[in-house]
Amino acid sequence: MIGAMDDQLPPGVARVRADNPSPLTLDGTNTYVVARWVVDPGPDDQRHLDAVARTAGEVEGIVITHGHGDHSDGAPRLAEMTGAPVVRPHGGERLGPFEAIATPGHAPDHVSLLAARALFTGDTVLGTGSVFISPGEGSLSAYLESLRRLRELDVEAILPGHGPVVWEPHAKLDEYIEHRLERERRVVEALDAGARSRDEILDRAWSDVDFQPAPYLRYAAIATLEAHLEKLEEEGRLPEGVEREPLAWP
Repeated sequence: MIGAMDDQLPPGVARVRADNPSPLTLDGTNTYVVARWVVDPGPDDQRHLDAVARTAGEVEGIVITHGHGDHSDGAPRLAEMTGAPVVRPHGGERLGPFEAIATPGHAPDHVSLLAARALFTGDTVLGTGSVFISPGEGSLSAYLESLRRLRELDVEAILPGHGPVVWEPHAKLDEYIEHRLERERRVVEALDAGARSRDEILDRAWSDVDFQPAPYLRYAAIATLEAHLEKLEEEGRLPEGVEREPLAWP
C-alpha cells in the first residue's frame, strides 16, 4: 500500500507518469523533470510527451538512464518538440544537475543519476517489487555490484523508473541485496540436493512464490533463475548437467 509520504517528491522535482502500465512497468514509466532537465522521457506517446513538455517548460537537456524503449523511445520526438539534446551518459560524467553513476545489471548501459541527495535509478531500483534481470543482456553479478555502489551514497530519496518514491533508500538497497543473495542461497541448496532440471530447481528455490494468480511470474522466475545460473557459472560454482534451455515469452 502506498502511503502519503511515498507520493511526495523532493523539492525541485516534478514527475509525469506514462500511461503504459504492465506487470514489468508497474503503473507506468516515471518521467522526471529537474532543473529544466528531463529524466527518461518514456515511450513514444504524444500525450505523455506533451504533458512532459508542459511540465518542464524550457528544456535544457534530455537524459536517459538506459536504452529500453519504455524509458527512451520518446526521446527523439521530445528533442524535436523542445530543441533539447538527448544525452546517454557514462558513469562518472557530470551533466546539468546530475552525476551519472554506472549501474549495469538490468541493462549493460544503465546509469543512475544523482542530483543533490535525490537518486534517479531507472530500472536499477523500483518503487515496489524486484527488478527483472534478463539473462544474456543483464548480469546478476554486475547488478549486485551496482546495488552495493549505490548503498555507499548519501541519499535522501530514490526516484525509481516505476513505482513510488522510496524514502528509506538504504533500507531498500539492503533489502534488494539480501533478496538476491537469499535467492542465490536457495538455488545453490537446490543444486546441492541434486536438482538439475529447470522445473526441479524452480520448484525448490521459488517454493515461496505462488505462480497461479499471475502466470507471467513463472516466466520472470525462469529468467531470473537463468541469471543466477550464469552468475554461478562465471564463478565456477555451477555443477555439470544443469538444464539450460533458451527462454521464450509464453
